Amino acid sequence: MASEKLKEMLNEAIAKELAVSIQYMWQHVQVSGLSGETVKDEIKKISIVEMKHAEAFAERLSYLGGIPTTKPETINVGKSVQQMMEIDKKAEEEAIQLYKAAITLAEQENDSTTRKLFVNILADEEEHHDFFSRVLE
Repeated sequence: MASEKLKEMLNEAIAKELAVSIQYMWQHVQVSGLSGETVKDEIKKISIVEMKHAEAFAERLSYLGGIPTTKPETINVGKSVQQMMEIDKKAEEEAIQLYKAAITLAEQENDSTTRKLFVNILADEEEHHDFFSRVLE
């Protein structure tokens, strides 16, 4: 079975995913102006994907005998589209860093299922990071 450290990382991932799901949803609602209109729909789509990530991590953690957190990390919406995209890019960078570390730990523990889950979600996070980076250019 998974180590306590890997279970902690799954819970940290859940908290991150819950936070950005809410954060992106509120940004989708609050963005305005021409620059807001260009990103509004994509932010909404990403918010939904992030909620599905939280669910997948929670299901895995529950299977491994852990208790999934219901508390998101700190939510930071931002005020302008520029500020929102900067906050979102940083959030994705933090998730990418965590998920790479979790992949390494899962490999060390021979937990191929948890490793595969993090690998698949990492790919989505890299796409989200790319989107926010392109918007900021």
